[in-house]
Amino acid sequence: MEMCSGNQAGRFWVCPALGVLPAWFQSANLSALKLGQASWLSSVLKGLGTELALRGHLSTGRSPPFTPFAQLLSCLVPGIPVLYPSPVPEVLLPRYSLPGLDCVDPTEKTGKILTEFLHFYEDQYGVALFNSMRHEIEATGMPQAQLLWRKVPLDERIIFSGNLFQYQEDNKKWRNRFSLVPHNYGLVLYENKVAYERQAPPRAIINSAGYKILTSVDQYLELVGNSLPGITSKSGTTPILKCPTQFPLILWHPSARHYYFCMMTEAEQDKWQAALQDCIRHCNNGIPEDSKVEGPAFTDAIRMYRQSKELYGTWEMLCGNEVQILSNLVMEELGPELKAELAPRLKGKPQERQRQWIQISDAVYRMVYEQAKARFEAVLAKLQLARPAMEAVIRTDMDQIITSKEHLANKIRAFILPKAEVCVRNHVQPYISSILEALMVPTSQGFTEVRDVFFKEVTDMNLNVINEGGIDKLGEHMEKLSQLAFHPLKMQSCYEKMEPLRLDGLQQRFDVSSTSVFKQRAQIHMREQMDNAVYTFETLLHQELGKGPTKEELCKSIQRILERVLKKYDYDSSSVRKKFFREALLQITIPFLLKKLAPTCKSELPRFQELIFEDFARFILVENTYEEVVLQTVMKDIMQAVKEAAVQRKHNLYRDSMVMRNSDPNLHLLAEGAPIDWGEEYGGGGSGDSNSPCPDAPEVATISEKRRRAKQVVSVVQDEEMGLPFEASPEPSPPASLGSVTELHGMAQDLQAESPPPASPLLNGAPGQGSPQPMVDSETSSPPSSPRQPLPPEKAVDHEPLKPSDQETGEQVSSPSGRPPIHTTTENSAGVQTEF
Repeated sequence: MEMCSGNQAGRFWVCPALGVLPAWFQSANLSALKLGQASWLSSVLKGLGTELALRGHLSTGRSPPFTPFAQLLSCLVPGIPVLYPSPVPEVLLPRYSLPGLDCVDPTEKTGKILTEFLHFYEDQYGVALFNSMRHEIEATGMPQAQLLWRKVPLDERIIFSGNLFQYQEDNKKWRNRFSLVPHNYGLVLYENKVAYERQAPPRAIINSAGYKILTSVDQYLELVGNSLPGITSKSGTTPILKCPTQFPLILWHPSARHYYFCMMTEAEQDKWQAALQDCIRHCNNGIPEDSKVEGPAFTDAIRMYRQSKELYGTWEMLCGNEVQILSNLVMEELGPELKAELAPRLKGKPQERQRQWIQISDAVYRMVYEQAKARFEAVLAKLQLARPAMEAVIRTDMDQIITSKEHLANKIRAFILPKAEVCVRNHVQPYISSILEALMVPTSQGFTEVRDVFFKEVTDMNLNVINEGGIDKLGEHMEKLSQLAFHPLKMQSCYEKMEPLRLDGLQQRFDVSSTSVFKQRAQIHMREQMDNAVYTFETLLHQELGKGPTKEELCKSIQRILERVLKKYDYDSSSVRKKFFREALLQITIPFLLKKLAPTCKSELPRFQELIFEDFARFILVENTYEEVVLQTVMKDIMQAVKEAAVQRKHNLYRDSMVMRNSDPNLHLLAEGAPIDWGEEYGGGGSGDSNSPCPDAPEVATISEKRRRAKQVVSVVQDEEMGLPFEASPEPSPPASLGSVTELHGMAQDLQAESPPPASPLLNGAPGQGSPQPMVDSETSSPPSSPRQPLPPEKAVDHEPLKPSDQETGEQVSSPSGRPPIHTTTENSAGVQTEF
């Protein structure tokens, strides 16, 4: 048997249990198998005709990230936790030569894609920097928004929490998990409620960027079947996944691992679906909107790169932060090649081959992510170092750069304008009104629903003030109202209005892969406008309370302020929607025009390069200028269509001539003050707990007191008949395999009916592939022995928040950390506690 120790094209490591592994997977040695597992693995592989030689000492502990082979093996052979690689032991697998088969090396392929993309990114960075600085100097600005916006976000709050059942792929069992969604929308899973209260590290932190929610196992099996064409399960065979209840929720990703959850009732399923959809919506919007240079440079580079591959139109995987999007870009090319190489050689039953491919794809995705992260961060650091010098050149030569760019644009315009105008007239103009109408109907219905929900919540609050103690209860009611925009259940009726959005007959014509891009963007606008309306109402009411009104005067003031805010909302809603419609129409039509014009125009663009001075070449690109000229040819038609819709008052759009500039300057001065803490100022706090400490309580409080004061949007916790003792071991025994709904009900009854714990500012860690929980340094991060044990003041205040976008899509494991006080209130309803 010939042994191999290098990466050789065309060579494969063959393991019947794992299928055919390319030679590059042996690039690192395997070591540190959990004690007692090495002999088992050796016997399994020998029994399958593959020899495994392990040399060196077995050890345990934590270590640097997995090497490719070790990570893949730990992924493909569940139950064998590979803790870290070491240079001492060796893995020796027989090598077989497969003639005529070219090996796909994902590391090399990823490197090539990244090099090509980062060249586009460096080019676009200079253009974006120039555009940003020019905009600061020349911009006349959009009409001033009438509503205020929060300058200090509502952090350290739990958006949603409760219990759900998660399927564990390593032992093929369903486990009950205590789960919560903190303010950063990373789904956090704990072993159970007791583990959370003892400040044990979470089992996983799931970044849901790029995922889709499936509510049916059949939907999932269809997607999995399509992922490996030619592999079909025979009727009567065991599917890849079986759910013990009729209410599953599955998180599906085209490249990363999948997550399987189920609930006991349809009501729970609906609530968790709304919460998880909020997570996806937020995580997909991962590039900060206040990034005026890096963000536009990145998105333009993505578009330019894909257009260089003849890929036009919207891209559904433009989801997450920059590194996640870049990983999706690599997998878009790498995934099909790996599938073509490996899928035909996977062994076993159809469902086993499907499971193997999912695990291989996830392992490769994680490798791609780490490589993309390192390369992107290195290039970004280099550009940021060069930025001051670039800014100095732009400031000095701004006028000359603008003149040079206008000269170039005039030359390009003279060349392409006749062709572009014919293309617009024949292929775009006839469809603009149809696209606009398709966008306007669901979007305007959604914004109207936002208005109605806001009106209802404020009206209900006003009635509660009249009937429940007046100002004494105002703080509690306002605390709840301040979180309205982040309440996944109350906002669901607004978001659902966008679901009917269809571009029937137009999607194929304009190469729109999916309408989800437009749906999610409109839904984000709805949430922002709702929060702006709520915050404006808070600010005005707080000012009114300074006058010391009676209960009757307060109710009249609330009604008057509500009417004032609604007028401002109507104006801002119209402005936001018109801008959204213009951007959506451009996003649909511009790629179509570029694709139509490419055969006759793109080949002629290099000759315009000589018109750019060498000193300005970093800030003016021929390709970008060409696209701006194309945009201008269709922009006038789009603007006219939106203007006509506003003139006709369609869907309550305002005319552009209705400009309310500085109509309420004093209001914007109020927004400069400190954030309002309704619980502290008016003693409500939203606790609903008679034992809740008053504002005069000492700053240093026990953990239990702080949790009663914590702020939470909504929680779902199942009732129970008996609680879990606090004296139990910190490592609860794992539940048995669940094979029926009855067993799930039994586990549900073991939950403790207490208010959900606070949103933990958790730290993202390395992806957890091995042991269920990461090993932590006992001297630095061991949890307190009792959940009731008070923490020192400094540990109860200083926290580093979890940011799910800091890690790749999928599961991450975090080290334990302190938790800020988060307040909850509980209302029992039909066996389910719902907290608002």
